[in-house]
Amino acid sequence: MSNMIREILAFVLTTSGWVLVSSTLPTDYWKVSSIDGTVITTATFWSNLWKTCVTDSTGVSNCKDFPSMLALDGYIQVCRGLMIASVCLGFFGSIFALIGMKCTKIGGLDQTKARIVCFAGLNFVVTGLCSLSACSLYAHRITSEFFDPMFVAQKYELGAALFIGWAGSCLCILGGLIFCLSLSEGMDKSSSHHSDRKVFIRNGASVRSSHGVTQSQSSHNRRLPPEYSNTSKQFDKNIYV
Repeated sequence: MSNMIREILAFVLTTSGWVLVSSTLPTDYWKVSSIDGTVITTATFWSNLWKTCVTDSTGVSNCKDFPSMLALDGYIQVCRGLMIASVCLGFFGSIFALIGMKCTKIGGLDQTKARIVCFAGLNFVVTGLCSLSACSLYAHRITSEFFDPMFVAQKYELGAALFIGWAGSCLCILGGLIFCLSLSEGMDKSSSHHSDRKVFIRNGASVRSSHGVTQSQSSHNRRLPPEYSNTSKQFDKNIYV
């Protein structure tokens, strides 16, 4: 698999993961619970990071926004911050990935583009870790309350938004790691290219020097042929005899 195809695959994975992570932020069902009647479900309670709602059997929902951010539970505030940070980091990571990919015409030299792609990969890894931490923290709170026998309030179960967030986090981390692998390959190719160029220059210099020596020797031999010089000296001596 070539480096360009690997970068395209990583970009598809990271972008898909970032879209899934972004979609979990406004999704309704982070946690859900229901009250069942004899035949049908009489009421469904659900909640997310911004509000809590109840839906009756007729489909009418009554929602209540959280009154104050300072009055919220600590885990909800942490989950909000992690998810917002994840969405922002994924946005900037997509921009850096587009600049650093080999199939684009911007970003400069191949070595510079490889560094930009690696930075984008690290950005996506952090994006996935932030989203994964937020979803896991929220799920841990739900499960700890559900299995606590001393907890007498309404108990909830895991909502669909948590599973979407986990899937998006895994895609972001996987794509970010593939992006980081392209840096090592790009560095290896650039170093091999420079070494080949140095060897070529060295070999060319030696060839030129060898050609220069042979040419100087041949010109010297042409200037001073031994047979001609000996005959000319003998002719000079016999001319006066």
